[in-house]
Amino acid sequence: MYTRCDTFVKADIQTHGMTATNIETLETVFKALADRTRLRILALLGGAEVCVCHIHDTLRLPQPTVSRHLSYLRRAGLVETRRDGVWIHYRIAPTLDPVVRAVIDAAVHAVTHVPTAHKDRKHFTKAFGEGRPIETREVVPCCTPRRAS
Repeated sequence: MYTRCDTFVKADIQTHGMTATNIETLETVFKALADRTRLRILALLGGAEVCVCHIHDTLRLPQPTVSRHLSYLRRAGLVETRRDGVWIHYRIAPTLDPVVRAVIDAAVHAVTHVPTAHKDRKHFTKAFGEGRPIETREVVPCCTPRRAS
């Protein structure tokens, strides 16, 4: 017989298919989100496809820095690329696991409320218009190379 002090609690924990591999995946995702530059990149991508040169220009960071962070996001499986001539376009991977997608969506939503990300979006919109998928049928190239001063 149990007394008042002998209360047992059985937690109804459901893992929803979470295995060690999925926990490792979440760990990778959270590591990818643990950097301000990668968060700014993800917020800039949002639901659109953005050319790497636009990312570089908008964030006002050196090209190698942006490329390194985009590479990290790619290795983590969070972004996908599409090549259009010499230009590479990035977008948040549409085939993410639903749990990972929820984490990314929450992170992107949270970052959009940060002044830095708001300034990034404002700068991007002023320079390039609203973020949207870039049509590959355009005759005009996405980006014009900058001339050395």
